Amino acid sequence: MDGPLAPDSRSACADVRFSELDLALVDALQAAPRAPWSQIGRALGVDATTVARRWERLRAGGLAWVTAYDAAKSATVAYVEVRCRPRALEAVSRALADMPWVFSVDETAGDFDLLASVAAADLPSLGRSVHGLIGGLKGVRSTRTRLGITLYSEGGDWRMRAMEPAGHAELAAPRTSGSTVYSARMHHPPAPEDQALLAALGVDGRLGYTELGAKAGMSEHTARRRLQRMVRDGDITFRCDLAHPLAGLSTVVLYRTAVPHSHLAATGSVLARMEEVRLAVSVSGSDNLLVMVWLRGLHAIDPFEAQLTERFPQLKISDRTVFLRSRKRMGRLLSPTGLATGHIPFALPRV
Repeated sequence: MDGPLAPDSRSACADVRFSELDLALVDALQAAPRAPWSQIGRALGVDATTVARRWERLRAGGLAWVTAYDAAKSATVAYVEVRCRPRALEAVSRALADMPWVFSVDETAGDFDLLASVAAADLPSLGRSVHGLIGGLKGVRSTRTRLGITLYSEGGDWRMRAMEPAGHAELAAPRTSGSTVYSARMHHPPAPEDQALLAALGVDGRLGYTELGAKAGMSEHTARRRLQRMVRDGDITFRCDLAHPLAGLSTVVLYRTAVPHSHLAATGSVLARMEEVRLAVSVSGSDNLLVMVWLRGLHAIDPFEAQLTERFPQLKISDRTVFLRSRKRMGRLLSPTGLATGHIPFALPRV
């Protein structure tokens, strides 16, 4: 496990809430995760030293982090619903979080106990991994797999929306909206050098080129050239994440929905632009669209669903599942309050 935080720093931050400037800083880094501090400072109206110091406090305390990972177009992804035997939930949840190919783990209140988001090189290895490695865990009663087909939005697209509108003009142009079709098999695995860059940036997506080269075993020039090529070709995704319960976003809900195929792409694209939506992805099965949202409390569920009904009359909510806790998100191990406590480097399953 890479980069665990010291226990004293976690406990010191356990009751900390984000300031307005902290949230604006996260918003700025969501828009431009690797922008220089001088540019971030101009966007926020403060000096570069101040934003760098504030970011280091957030990062060291596990309150926020920048990470990087393979682009969705190169992945075979599935969302696995796991049902556990009584009293086995904690052990199974921990075991899933330790698996490098399981990139997110959420404990739920619904008709299953855990949601594991997983990736593999192809469909056969995905099936063997889910049935053998997850299904074979002691305490697992059953699994149900929903294969990711088309990704309309994911956590890297979500924004805190805490920065003044004028600040966005200082940062990189907003990402173009659009969908990405997941791969049924990995046609071209990343070169070893690119894998080394992904591994280093997965721990800290803001590493400077000198340190990045040192960690990846190459020169600064080579690290810069290869990373710029990966960004240009859309082979890497950066994102700034945060301990959402401490930012007032205490409630995470996953909706299994059904949309007529003729409306699916349009519905997914519009959902992707909604403020609350963290994930919108079409999946296999009769419930063909998964939607994950971050809300400011249980009281916000009914108003959000009323909005869904009004905006998408063709969408049928088949099930709502409330997350009790996120144990792992895109490789980051999380405390019950959402603080980052460590990192599990991603690796494909070996089956």
